[in-house]
Amino acid sequence: MVQRVSTVAFEGIEARAVDVQVQVAPGLPAFAIVGLPDKAVSEARERVRSALIASGLALPARRITVNLAPADLPKEGSHYDLPIALGLMAAIGAIPPDALSGFTVLGELGLDGSIAAVAGVLPAAIGANSREEGLICPAACGAEAAWASPDIQIVAAQSLIQLANHFRGSQVLSRPTPRVHEATASTLDLRDIKGQESAKRALEIAAAGGHHLLMMGSPGAGKSMLAARLPSILPPLSPSELLEVSMIASVAGEIRDGALTAQRPFRSPHHSASMAALTGGGVRAKPGEISLAHQGVLFLDELPEFDPRVLDSLRQPLENGTVAVSRANHRVTYPARFMLIAAMNPCRCGHAFEPGFSCKRNRIERCTADYQARISGPLMDRIDLRIEVPAVSAADLILPPPAEGSAEVAARVAAARDIQAARYAALGLPNIRTNAEAPAAVLETIAQTDSAGTKLLREASETMRLSARAYHRILRVARTLADLDGADNITRLHLAEALSYRALADDLQRAA
Repeated sequence: MVQRVSTVAFEGIEARAVDVQVQVAPGLPAFAIVGLPDKAVSEARERVRSALIASGLALPARRITVNLAPADLPKEGSHYDLPIALGLMAAIGAIPPDALSGFTVLGELGLDGSIAAVAGVLPAAIGANSREEGLICPAACGAEAAWASPDIQIVAAQSLIQLANHFRGSQVLSRPTPRVHEATASTLDLRDIKGQESAKRALEIAAAGGHHLLMMGSPGAGKSMLAARLPSILPPLSPSELLEVSMIASVAGEIRDGALTAQRPFRSPHHSASMAALTGGGVRAKPGEISLAHQGVLFLDELPEFDPRVLDSLRQPLENGTVAVSRANHRVTYPARFMLIAAMNPCRCGHAFEPGFSCKRNRIERCTADYQARISGPLMDRIDLRIEVPAVSAADLILPPPAEGSAEVAARVAAARDIQAARYAALGLPNIRTNAEAPAAVLETIAQTDSAGTKLLREASETMRLSARAYHRILRVARTLADLDGADNITRLHLAEALSYRALADDLQRAA
């Protein structure tokens, strides 16, 4: 007789059903696992054997075969331990044979029979709920699984003995409840930054519309300080966004104690990061920094110091909001809708923009052109806002803190985002949440300008030689500026300010 247990294999953030078939047959004692298992799955034999012995059970002196179907799908990870162990327990009569029907099972076993937390419980719970099945998972992941649906049956246990007692009816395991990490009060506030009013304005526009931002300035001008305070003005995640972000974090093993967080991600990889670390990949095609920053912020400090090939790998995700990771035995797609905030110096020494500075390396124009040429034109064309961040003088630092802080700016950002969400929901685009995501097809409807604005945009397109992508991005930024002002239509002033944020980029491209 073959005992069947349902579990999952992960392809990106999707949980694909896997049938664990356990057979205990006469023959020489053996324990074989087939079905393209990786090293972690093959080692499950010893973990399962020791966990059963610690729970007071012994494997029969027979031939045990475990088949993981479909057999042509690679099986990776330690979450196959628990379904294999429960299948064996059902096969030898330690638990009722029908106890596992209608359940998806995953969990890692310790040698003492304890059940350890594993990655991917939330996608597994969502997949089980779509198949109208319950979920058996580690107790540490129960709160995470409870977010899948209020109706799904969840059994979250700490050990094999607890599960055996639960199925025998001698112990009842209550359903876990969803948990959210308490939002900690941030000590970072825009009020900490003195001066830099134009940079704060650009930061507010980027946050309101989800636009990409590049800050260029001398060392110590405050670029990193501004970027670090961006999360303080972003609105919390909506329920649908929370689920998207948490599924990626669950697959990557980034969820702690089974509790989700409503704060938007803020990822800041070092400039030595590889392409696989940034876009995703590796042996198991795990999500990279851009996917972990989904619905949040990806901050790249010292932008020209990144490998040019790594930076150019961001082109497609910046445009499409997804990244496809292709390997020899994997091809998975991860969401990657993030705000890119980049900071850079104007040249290698960093002082090219300072008045009276004379570069010792070369002519200032040549020095800045060589350094800025490390960033390709197509990547620059995808960045909506480019600003120069001048050095702050001692006179500015002596002044008292500004009256307006993150709370006031966050209120305006939240109001603008509410306007955008209502607009796109009325157009039948509920998945579009910000102006930066708006497809070009709807820009003619949502970004209507007056006659003066149309004339300005036509003249600027010819003078600045705007590409079609740049033209549409200017309209999106102008739409965000109008939303911040509460205006229905885009005016000439909105377009003029949006165009001013492209001027720096055009200067850089001409210099390069």
